[in-house]
Parts: sequence; C-alpha cells; structure tokens
Amino acid sequence: MDKTIEQAYALAREQYAQLGVDAEKALEQLAGIPISLHCWQGDDVGGFERAGAELSGGGIQATGNYPGKARTLEELRKDLDKALSLIPGRHRLNLHACYLDNGGRFVDRDQIELRHFQSWIDWAKERRMGMDFNPTFFSHPKAADGFTLSHPDKAIRQFWIEHGIRCRRIGAEMGRQLGSATVTNVWIPDGFKDIPADRTAPRERLKESLDALFAERLDPRCNLDAVESKLFGIGAESYTVGSHEFYLGYAVSRQKLLCLDAGHFHPTEVISDKISSVLAFVPGLLLHVSRPVRWDSDHVVILDDELRAVAREIVRSGRLDRIHIGLDFFDASINRIAAWVIGSRNLLKALLTALLEPADTLRQFEGRFDYTARLAWMEMLKTMPWPAVWEYYCLKNNVPSERRWLEEVRRYETDVLSKRNS
Repeated sequence: MDKTIEQAYALAREQYAQLGVDAEKALEQLAGIPISLHCWQGDDVGGFERAGAELSGGGIQATGNYPGKARTLEELRKDLDKALSLIPGRHRLNLHACYLDNGGRFVDRDQIELRHFQSWIDWAKERRMGMDFNPTFFSHPKAADGFTLSHPDKAIRQFWIEHGIRCRRIGAEMGRQLGSATVTNVWIPDGFKDIPADRTAPRERLKESLDALFAERLDPRCNLDAVESKLFGIGAESYTVGSHEFYLGYAVSRQKLLCLDAGHFHPTEVISDKISSVLAFVPGLLLHVSRPVRWDSDHVVILDDELRAVAREIVRSGRLDRIHIGLDFFDASINRIAAWVIGSRNLLKALLTALLEPADTLRQFEGRFDYTARLAWMEMLKTMPWPAVWEYYCLKNNVPSERRWLEEVRRYETDVLSKRNS
C-alpha cells in the first residue's frame, strides 16, 4: 500500500509541476499551519466545574446521545490524544475556561487562577503543542437571564469583567510557557429573545465592559486578544448585543483580532468573502471553522464549497502569519473522536488544495483581463490529483489513510469508549 501511495504521489507531483506548482513546497507549507482543536467536542460542551453547571444559562446546546463521551479531564485528554494521532501535522488545543482542573472543588469564574490550568499547559508542553483559550460566558447562574458583559446590573457585569481579566492573564502565561502566543477569544451570548425597546444601552455597556476587560496591556508575544460576533442564538433570536458590526468597529478601533465564525451570520452570508476586507483593518483574524445548517447549528465540517473557499482566501491573502484557524462544532450524535478527525482532516485537505494552486498564473490571467483562462484553469484545478498528494502527506506523518483511520476509531470505541457506559 505504501508503495502504491508513493507512486501515485510521484505522478501527481509531475502533473502539478507542469502547472508550475511545487507539490513538495505545498506540503511543507501545510505542515506549518496548525489547526486549533476545540476541547468541547469531546464532552458536548459540558466542562468540569461541577455536575449540572452546563444546564443553566447561555444558549449553548449539543444534540445527540452517542455513547462514550468524556466524563473527566483524563478521559478528555485521552480522547484528544487519539484524535491527534489520526490527524497529520502538529496542531493546537483550544480550551474553554470551564474545563479547569479544580481538583473536584468548585471554583467560581471570577476566582480562577493559573494553577487551575497548569495541568493542561503541562499536557500541551509534553506534546509540543500551542494552546488557545476562551473565557466561558455561558452555562452559569449569572448568565441565566441572557446577559453578561452587557448586563444592566453593574455587579454582574463586574463579575464577568473579572472573569475575562483572569482569563487573559492565564492565556498570556499559557503562551509564555509554551513559546507560542495564545489567542484568547471573547464571545458572549447576550441578547433578547423578542424585539427590544432599547438597542443602544446594552451595546454601550458592552463597550465599557470590554474596555475594562482589556485595560491591562499584555505581551503580544504571549497573548493575542480576539472578539467574536454572532447573529443570534437560542434565547437571543431577535437581538444580539455583540453583532458583527459592533465587533468589527470594536476590533478596528481597539486593534484586536476579529473572530469570524462560519455559523454566525445570515444564511446567505459566507466568511470567505469577509477575510480580505477585514484583514485590511485589523491586526489579525481568528477563524472558527464550522458548518451551519439553516442556523448556527455547528455541524461537523465537510469538504464543501465554502470550506474550500475559506482555505483559498487564507492562502491567497499571503498573510498566514496573521490568521489563526480553529474548529468550532459539537455533534453528540456521532462518535466524538471521529467528528474531530473528519473536521480536521477536511480543513487540512481544503488548505492543501489551496496551496496546490498556481496562484501567480491565475493572478496573471486576471491582471491582463483574461477571464476566460482564469475560469478555465480554476475549473481544471478541481479535477487535479490532489487526493494522491493528501494520501502521501498522511503517509509522511505516520497517520492512517482515508480508508484506514475509521478502523482505528472503531477499535478505540470498542476498547475504551464502550466501557464508559458499563
């Protein structure tokens, strides 16, 4: 099988060379693009603060009851290790604050400290991984009425400001210890279920809260701040305080990273079209790659047209150093490890096809208004033998091929996951 993969790759490499594309260089570039795997896929966005904490407040919901979800930190880390062993390349971990290691003793969010995340940092250090971090502004009694940083009660706002301040400091220490800047991303669920009488005041309060949260200057070599918008959510169908327009203005005026989540816009909008525009005005982008189905349902990423368009825009921008890529979906209806693997491998495939484009040739066609050739070549590229290059990349990274990785997941399900329900 290995010899067949190598032979297919040799033929594919020759075909790409005829178009002026160096397949070896494309693979080297792909190896340098880390994907931040989201911890919350492994346990249905539950976290490990205390039993039942996920039931109150915030509009986060995973659907499905597939057996074998992680119930402890140890189980989640073991599942992440298994997923990472099936994904080629070196990647990152995206951690939410509610996944703290509190030793079984409840610690409220305005009291979290570095020590509650040191075991995660040590885990990542052993694997030579970077980490990203998220304050958790949901699943908490002080988020149960649908507002956090924009809450009319100053005391509740201050509680969440303190949580965000502590998370930024923790994120900076993660980045310092791991030698790779942590992207600390702020997303809140604040909004109204029905039509509001006052759209202005909550946004003014949010602006003031964010300014207080970000007041402390942190070393950008250790921590990068991002803000994330959303169109609507469960319980916030009519009005979201942190809209795209709000956070775009905030990110530009405060020079923060802007997070574009694939599911946080109108059904006819796509984030691929926003990347080049936003990059012209902010220091960097955080992309949450997801798959909305009619609404922000966060389905597992598939290799569809929009995913490939996002990958093309990332590569064509020439600004990979300013773009941070993470996954954000949570499907409890299928094997959770398979969900990680499917989503990650599809995103990497999309990036590979983008890296295998003869970008200079396409730009030359466009520059001389030869739109016929541009369209013809773009269509031709769709049938180029990129799968042979992908299989070779998996082989080089000692991970199973497309036809083999599911066997590994099934074996793990039998040996490990199935025993969690006995």
